[in-house]
Amino acid sequence: MAGRSQYEELARQLSAIGAVKRGLARILPAECPAGSAAVLTLLSRHGEMRISRLAELLAVDMSVTSRHVAHVAERGWIERFPDPADKRSRILRLTPAGEEVLDDLSRRSTEMFAGHLHDWTDAEVGQLNTLLARLRDSFSCRGAGGCSPGKHGADCRPRQPDAHHDSYTRTPVQTEAKTRT
Repeated sequence: MAGRSQYEELARQLSAIGAVKRGLARILPAECPAGSAAVLTLLSRHGEMRISRLAELLAVDMSVTSRHVAHVAERGWIERFPDPADKRSRILRLTPAGEEVLDDLSRRSTEMFAGHLHDWTDAEVGQLNTLLARLRDSFSCRGAGGCSPGKHGADCRPRQPDAHHDSYTRTPVQTEAKTRT
């Protein structure tokens, strides 16, 4: 287990991460704030879904999710249609225009990181990605009583993200390896 001074330094470093988040926010087009970008990213990653599932993935209240959904729907980036299983519910789906916005966001974020991390090796960037994913996972438990560090129960988020459960990030960054259908 790391010592207290290491955890204190970690807290300082994570507080300073705000500069990175502000940098990401600055590259977003005015018509696509971070919440909208997150909606588009999650719909691209997970496919069509109900707004309740989107709220869960965003980890925000339904009213906040509804505002984000309204914003992207008004711009034609998503479409809402009746859920065949429950006509009272709506299913959200990314549109081709939304895909174009995501491509632009991906290009912008990739260029920003490439510019700031130009002196990092591929291995260093990979290690950062791995460690950030591990840190995020350590905080991802949703179980009633919480989990022991590194020991997640059946009712919390999985340790290894997959196509159905990779709900951790709100950052509108796409990976090149991801394919859209």
